[in-house]
Amino acid sequence: MEFADVVQRRYSVRSYKDQELTDEQVEKVIEAARLAPSASNRQEWRFIVVRDPEKRKNLAAAAHGQEFVGKASAVIAACAVTDGHTMACGQLCYPIDVAIALEHVALAAADMGLGTCWIGAFDEKAVKQILGIPKDVRVVELMPLGYPADKPRPRTRLALDEIMMWEEWKA
Repeated sequence: MEFADVVQRRYSVRSYKDQELTDEQVEKVIEAARLAPSASNRQEWRFIVVRDPEKRKNLAAAAHGQEFVGKASAVIAACAVTDGHTMACGQLCYPIDVAIALEHVALAAADMGLGTCWIGAFDEKAVKQILGIPKDVRVVELMPLGYPADKPRPRTRLALDEIMMWEEWKA
């Protein structure tokens, strides 16, 4: 598949088929994350792949009751082992680096006919308790992974001329 097709195919999946993933499929999407760039090559990301049905159900509850999270074949808890390092521009490295890695996951999944959804609405303390994550590790995002049972809805996006400027900021 061409890259533009992968980008077009990817959407936020909120309904999953009851179909298991193979270890190879899961490892392939995590390998895509592993190859992502990170600030100063820090690679602060860590990924917990959760396939146990009871843990997935508990993660859905921790994700403010978003039941579809627990119905995916797997949930990836994207974490960061960080010392709070900031880039020269003043931004923390770990949230950006984990986001880049997770988008690699989302695109790799789309290329394989799988679906994902970014989940930022969750109780970090509850997720840490469910998965035994140490206090000094941050949970940045959750990402369900599985076979889509829904179809993409029409997406509205701003026009290119509304988001892109040449040479300087223009109001």
